[in-house]
Amino acid sequence: MVFRLSIIIVTLFVLWGALQPDQLSSVANVVFDMTIDKFGWFYLLSMFGFLIFSFVLAFGKYGSFKLGNDDDDPEYSLLSWFSMLFSTGMGIGLVFWGVAEPLSHYLVPPEGLTGGTTDAARVAMRYSFFHWGLHPWAIYTIVGLILAYHQFRKGRKGLISITFLPILGDRVYGPIGKSIDLLAIIATVFGVATSLGLGALQINGGLNALFGMSTTTGSQIWIIVVMTLLFMASALSGVDRGIKILSTANLIIAFCLLLFVFCVGPTAFILDTLTNTLGSYVQNLIGMSLRLTPFSESKWIGNWTLFYWAWWISWTPFVGTFIARVSKGRTIKEFVLGVLIVPSLLGFLWFSVFGGTGLNMELLKHIPLAAAAEQDVTSVLFLLLHQLPLGQLASGVATLLIVIFFVTSADSATFVLGILSQDGDPNPKAKVKLVWGVLQSTIAIVLLLSGGLNGLQTASIVTSLPFAAIIVGMCFALIRCLREEEKLRRIRERKRQKKLDELIDGM
Repeated sequence: MVFRLSIIIVTLFVLWGALQPDQLSSVANVVFDMTIDKFGWFYLLSMFGFLIFSFVLAFGKYGSFKLGNDDDDPEYSLLSWFSMLFSTGMGIGLVFWGVAEPLSHYLVPPEGLTGGTTDAARVAMRYSFFHWGLHPWAIYTIVGLILAYHQFRKGRKGLISITFLPILGDRVYGPIGKSIDLLAIIATVFGVATSLGLGALQINGGLNALFGMSTTTGSQIWIIVVMTLLFMASALSGVDRGIKILSTANLIIAFCLLLFVFCVGPTAFILDTLTNTLGSYVQNLIGMSLRLTPFSESKWIGNWTLFYWAWWISWTPFVGTFIARVSKGRTIKEFVLGVLIVPSLLGFLWFSVFGGTGLNMELLKHIPLAAAAEQDVTSVLFLLLHQLPLGQLASGVATLLIVIFFVTSADSATFVLGILSQDGDPNPKAKVKLVWGVLQSTIAIVLLLSGGLNGLQTASIVTSLPFAAIIVGMCFALIRCLREEEKLRRIRERKRQKKLDELIDGM
């Protein structure tokens, strides 16, 4: 029933976008404005709460609990695990915004600063760290951990609704549970479609820089079609072959590109930027986490921070389910530190290298990259690379990286949608994955036709608000479950100690 209903709803949305693209874009913008104006405070409080809750789980009394049986070993090596986390979580986004976001904030900074100044550059880097650092990975951590706990330690299905069993009881198998799973599927579809659309724009920008390919909607649609064929071939080969191999390749290529720019770019400037921004980020973390602008007319927080928080939330059913699937055998502490800290540090390094190099060229070499980013965010990465030695080769590597990130994300998404719509089956049928793969790509095409990047952004906002409330409920349900298990463990330990004492007394 969930599979059929979700297909119907998604299909109706696609038809709406195809037949009335202007109307779709208008409605999405209205919903976007209402969400930001009325519920911005909820996004900020919930995301900050998820971050605190992650550290409490890691360093609290439940940190030693395994996501599986007590004698289970991790299913994947650390390298394979980190590769899949990084590629699935935000691979395309980092490449897309690694140069463009710091330059965008440099021109139009928050906190009432004047654009185009050194203070604006410092704050631009700090907010880039903020948007791509601990907060998004905290929400992935929470959802992934809760799903893995129920799936591998409790032996339950890999469904969002099952996590409410401690609160709702058998009602999770009825209409309430089905509605939760349906919302998770819809949030996943639109969240991933957003990223696929961004990936198509970025690939188009790379091909334009390399071969002069026109940057038009028609070109982007053809890119999505070709990428769909590639990721469906990977999806049908399974996790251990397609996703694992591609994720490892992603990490290697990304590291090579990162190392190249670090070495041939302004190395000392990059290291200074990383050190300074990391310190500023830690110092201002709480203030940024709870910052709104009720006493001014500024829309900066809504257009950037709140959009990002809604984007990450819409991705959590997908990323959380996938992270849970590949994390069997790890303790809660190991899981939290691995998912929260390591990818965040990689993101900080990425923005320091690419964003720092972009700001160096803008501030010190007077190369107008910021103006280029303002006109076309998809081109600025390649404009930066062309300023470096072997820039054409580096642009080709960057384009290849984006293609593989695209394939990996879409591959993982079809796998997760298959799980969610096949009653938690960890190995969904090939035809189900095929259906979801085609639909995801179709949605991305429709969103491009109905409003470009703006349509992609607003669509992801729509499904995020109710799912944020669901994640809050998942946290309370997990606490109840962990307390019950801790209570049973103490009872078992007392019984074991009692038997041991009796045995000693009887000797």
